[in-house]
Amino acid sequence: MSDEIRIQAEPLAVPSLCKFTVDRPIYDKRSYWFGNREAAELSPMASRLFAIPGIATVLISHNTITVSKAVPDPWNIVGPAVGREIRAHVASGEPAVDPTLIEKMPSSDEIRRRVETVIREEVAPSVAQHGGTVNVVDVKDNVVLIKLGGGCQGCGSATATLKFGVEAAIRRAVPEVGEIIDTTDHASGANPYM
Repeated sequence: MSDEIRIQAEPLAVPSLCKFTVDRPIYDKRSYWFGNREAAELSPMASRLFAIPGIATVLISHNTITVSKAVPDPWNIVGPAVGREIRAHVASGEPAVDPTLIEKMPSSDEIRRRVETVIREEVAPSVAQHGGTVNVVDVKDNVVLIKLGGGCQGCGSATATLKFGVEAAIRRAVPEVGEIIDTTDHASGANPYM
């Protein structure tokens, strides 16, 4: 592998989010989400990224870092600073995440139980008003796989519902959750607007 660190930036459907894919593993043990600078205390990489003005959240998973911003500047302005900090971190040889975080991580079963409670008590009643459903498909380590159904499957607002509704509720209640992956086949959704 070349010593040059290659990073590809990919703005996501939610304009405040951008995924940075690195040509080598960053952290392959689990995925970790850091909701603010204080939460990143045990992550040298996330701490570097939070030092950039306007960075709101950081998700580190394998060879990707997904960053959200709380400033109006476009990603072509903010992104180069993120790339520089990722390169500096990789070149430093420091771990992306302190190993003690694994010791503090609840079991997959405990995470699933807590996520299902949040969905049942907080999310499901809201999406049901629009004919939708949200279900936990699986939890692997701290990665949660969900599936939207009913009126949510194929709905043009599904991304917003996922990011600002489902994901926000899960992260508030279960901050140990890393990635939240939507497994829904939105192309096969029928009658999403009920």
